[in-house]
Amino acid sequence: MKAIVTRFLVAEEGLETVEYAIIAGLIVVGVIATVVSIGTWVSAKFTALNAGLAGH
Repeated sequence: MKAIVTRFLVAEEGLETVEYAIIAGLIVVGVIATVVSIGTWVSAKFTALNAGLAGH
């Protein structure tokens, strides 16, 4: 039993997988934040354009 626990603690394959999952998660969060930010900016531009056209 001790050998199994020691092998588990020494193995690095699981740690690499967790690191890659964390990196992928951070990239996804960054992409989502960017898309939301751009969407908000585009929405504000269209609202301003609509208000400008309605005034004429």
